[in-house]
Amino acid sequence: MEAAEMTSSERERLDLGSCEALESVLKTLSFRSISLNEATLQENGAAASLLEMIMFYDSAVRLDLSGVGGMEPSAWRSLALLLKQSPRLSHLDLTDVSLVHGPVHGPVQVLSRVLPSSRISELHLDGTGLSGRPLFTLVGALRTNRSLRRLHLNNNRLNSYQDALQLGDLLRFNSTLETLQLRDNLLEDDGLEELCDGLLRQKEEGLKILLLNNNHITERGMEPLARVLPVLKVLQVLDLGQNLLGNEGVLVIRQPLMVNSSLLQLGLKRTNISCEGAVALAEVLAETRTLQVLDLRQNRVKVGGLMALSLALGINRSLVSLELDLKLDLDRDLESSNEDLLPQFCTTHVCG
Repeated sequence: MEAAEMTSSERERLDLGSCEALESVLKTLSFRSISLNEATLQENGAAASLLEMIMFYDSAVRLDLSGVGGMEPSAWRSLALLLKQSPRLSHLDLTDVSLVHGPVHGPVQVLSRVLPSSRISELHLDGTGLSGRPLFTLVGALRTNRSLRRLHLNNNRLNSYQDALQLGDLLRFNSTLETLQLRDNLLEDDGLEELCDGLLRQKEEGLKILLLNNNHITERGMEPLARVLPVLKVLQVLDLGQNLLGNEGVLVIRQPLMVNSSLLQLGLKRTNISCEGAVALAEVLAETRTLQVLDLRQNRVKVGGLMALSLALGINRSLVSLELDLKLDLDRDLESSNEDLLPQFCTTHVCG
C-alpha cells in the first residue's frame, strides 16, 4: 500500500522512542515522500534509527531532511548506507544542513564515498557550506556518477577561483548531469568562464539547465559566454538574473544568441537593462528560431524598448512567453523615449 507523504511538524523534536514508534507505520506503508523539514532529531541515535528503518523497509522515493538538527556521525553513516542500498530513493534534500562540521569535514566525506555508485537522481545541497575542500571532495565523487540528473548548490558562497574550477571539471567529466543550480553564490566573471570551458566539452548530451542568478557577474563575463553560445548543442535554459550585465553585456551576446540553436529559455530579470539592451534583444528575437521564453522583469525598459520588442514579435515564430512587469507613465515616457534607436531596428528587421 502506498501513501502520498509523511511530514513532520516544523521544529518538532523527535527522540529515539518517537522514531522507533514510527516503525509500525514504515513497515505498513510505502511513501512517495517523507519530509522531516526543520525537525530536531535529538541525540542518542534517533536520526540513525529512523534512517535505518527507512532503508530497511525501503520507505520513500523522496526524503527531505532540509534544516534538520541533531545529525550525529552515526546518522550520516546510516544516510550513506541508505543512498548506497535503496533502489527507490531518488530525491534527497539536505538544504541548510551543514556538511562540513567534525573532523576533516566528516559528513561530506561520508556521503562522497557512496555517491559514485548511488542511484539518486536529484540532490539538494543548498546552504550546506560546500565551498573549498568540501566541494572538491563532492565533485571528485560525482565525476563518475551516472545517475544524478539534478544538483542544487545554491547559497554556498562558491567562489570564482577554486570552486569554479571544480564545477568546470564536473561539467568536463560528467555528461549525465542535466540541471545545475548555482544561485546566490560568488562565481563572478572568472567563474562563468570556467563553467563555459566545461560546457564546451559537452557535445550530444550534458547540462540542459544552468541557473546563475545573483553571482556578481558583469558584462565582462559575457565574453566567454559569447564564445561558447554559437556551438552549444545541449544547454536549453540559462538564467543570468540579478547580475549586473547592463546593456553592454547584452550587446556582447547579441550576435551569439542569434546563431545559437539550443537555448529555449533565457532569464535576464533585474540585470540593469534599458532600452538599448531591449533593442538588441529585439534583434535576437527577429533572428532566433528556437528561443521560447525571455524574462526581462525588473529592468528599466521604457516605451522605445517595448516598441522594438513588439515589432520583433511580429517576425518571431518561436517565442511563447515574454515576461515583463513594467509600470509606465506612457504619455511622459513617449516624450523622452529613445526613439532614435527605433529607426535603425525598423530599417534592418522590419521595413527591409
